[in-house]
Amino acid sequence: MYTSSTRGYKSGGDFTALLIHTHTHNNLTFPPDPNMSTQTALLVAEFNKPVTKTTTWPIPTPGPKQLLLRVTVAALNPHDQKVRDWGFFFKDDLPTPLANDFAGVVTATGSAVTKFSVGDRVFTYGNWLEPGHFQNGLVEYATTDEAFAEKVPEHLTEHDVVTLPVNVSASAIGLFDEKFGLGIPAPWTAAAKTFDYAHTTLLVVGGGSNCGRLAVQLAKLAGIAHIVVLGGKEAELKAWGATHVVDRHGSDVAVQARIASAVGSDLVYVFDAVNGADTLYVGINALSSTRRGKVARLIPTAPPATAKVLKKEGEYVVTEVYGMPHDVALGKGLWANLGAYVREGRIAPLRYEVAEGVGLDADRVNKVLDRYRDGEAVVQTHFRVSE
Repeated sequence: MYTSSTRGYKSGGDFTALLIHTHTHNNLTFPPDPNMSTQTALLVAEFNKPVTKTTTWPIPTPGPKQLLLRVTVAALNPHDQKVRDWGFFFKDDLPTPLANDFAGVVTATGSAVTKFSVGDRVFTYGNWLEPGHFQNGLVEYATTDEAFAEKVPEHLTEHDVVTLPVNVSASAIGLFDEKFGLGIPAPWTAAAKTFDYAHTTLLVVGGGSNCGRLAVQLAKLAGIAHIVVLGGKEAELKAWGATHVVDRHGSDVAVQARIASAVGSDLVYVFDAVNGADTLYVGINALSSTRRGKVARLIPTAPPATAKVLKKEGEYVVTEVYGMPHDVALGKGLWANLGAYVREGRIAPLRYEVAEGVGLDADRVNKVLDRYRDGEAVVQTHFRVSE
């Protein structure tokens, strides 16, 4: 069913204010003109039900700073399954398509667009909180914001670059944002000129996850000298910049001892890409006993359990990573530099699988979402929407 090749937005906190819906948006009329043409789309029409196909989804008109894309490739991530099955963010705002990692060919540009022309092939992070739900990839035509799109480099395929938008955005915000992450200065900021990266240690928990892999690449790009990773493939992670890869198997005592041996006694930065509330203690217990440390977590399912935490309250802080770059100033900075990082090979694509066939197939999409739901190991799966 799949062919293999080389290759979640995670969110935390109460962000319901972002879901206040209006009938107009600064970039897009909503709802669209009833005389607009329609298209085929795969929709979540009712939560906890399979995705279904429609042929009456509107083709939107791009706003002044937007592009209209004929979608060629769309990718699914774990949060797409949560949208389908839990109504994640959208329980009272359906129907909606899925897939915020996508690529396509520019077919129209807004009046204020300067970076792109009709015919350009681009990859993008669709703003899935924009009213109207027109920035999703499991449709024939989608809009996207110019600021969160980049041209596909000549040496890479659309599939290669579609592995990046959601996961690199969440990882960058988790490492570099002061409010939603660890607050390490991003390499493109003025603060980077004086920050002591050479004497900074970072622990990445979850080196086998896509966000963990990209966190390692971003840390290396920033110049962090000591990048310790728990879990994942050693050769792969060290090629991207990890200095130590720690085996995650064994008792808590054994794992903690291995981490301590690698990070030392003065760790203040932990990026946790995989642990929920019950196991977040792994990173917390690795923090310094003399300085206040910080853990940025991607999976805020509940307040962190404290039964196995060895640190006292107030000795550490846990931040919830909000991975949508559209609403975070740091996200805009990332996307202003991402194209160059990818072209230069400083950010490398990840592994992916491509579903058979071309077009929008609800059954194939539901099968992948079911695998996420059932806890199976899923390589990011791509759908060829058009050529």
